[in-house]
Amino acid sequence: MTYTQSPNQEINQVAQAFSGLEVDDQLALFWFVYKEMGSSITPAAPGASTASDAIAEGLFNQVKELSHEEQLQLQRDLINKADTQLSRQYGSLSDTTKLLFWYLLAQGMDNGTIIPMPENYELSNSAQEVFDQIKQKEFEQQMTIFRDYVAPMGAEAKPGAEI
Repeated sequence: MTYTQSPNQEINQVAQAFSGLEVDDQLALFWFVYKEMGSSITPAAPGASTASDAIAEGLFNQVKELSHEEQLQLQRDLINKADTQLSRQYGSLSDTTKLLFWYLLAQGMDNGTIIPMPENYELSNSAQEVFDQIKQKEFEQQMTIFRDYVAPMGAEAKPGAEI
C-alpha cells in the first residue's frame, strides 16, 4: 500500500524523528501521546466512517485475544513491517483506519485488555524530544504527524497471500 506524506516539511521531520526512534521508544511515545492528548484525539480518529470503525475494531478484537506477549510482539511487528497475517491486514487499512486502530490499542492498554506500559516508565531523552516537538504543534498538525507515522507500518499483502 502506498501512502502520501504531508507536504509540510516540518511535519514530515517530526514524523520521521518519531519513526527513527527504537521500536520500544516508539511504542512508549505513542502511549504518552495518548495519555497526554487522548481526549482531544478521540473526536478526530474515531468517526472517520462507519466502515473504518468496524474494520479497526475487527483487527483490534483479534489482537485482544492474543496473550500480552503476543500483543507486544504484534505492535513491534507493525513498526518493523514484519510479514505476518495481522501485519498484512493492518497494511491493507486506510491511513485513518490505522490511526483509529492505534487509538483502540491505547484505550485497551488503559483498560487492561492490551499489554500495559510498565509502571513509572519514563521516555528516553530522544523520545522526550520528539514528544516535546509534537506538543508544540497545532492539533491538525499533530493528527497529520500521527497519520504520517502510522501510514507506512505493517506489511503489504502479497499476491496470493492470506490477509
